[in-house]
Amino acid sequence: MSTSEMIVKEVIALPESEQRKVYEFAHKLRLQQADKAFDGLLLSEAALAKDWNTPEEDAAWASL
Repeated sequence: MSTSEMIVKEVIALPESEQRKVYEFAHKLRLQQADKAFDGLLLSEAALAKDWNTPEEDAAWASL
């Protein structure tokens, strides 16, 4: 049985009010994962800025 199947089995056995709490917790975890991925993008922006912020790059993107 997969982890997802085990979670579903346990959640189905809970009362509706407790199922909602599980959903809210899982949703919060997923949003935190998305935020972590976004943080990585922000960190890489600073590292790449030296290559991006050049007159040559500006000229290359000017026609778009």
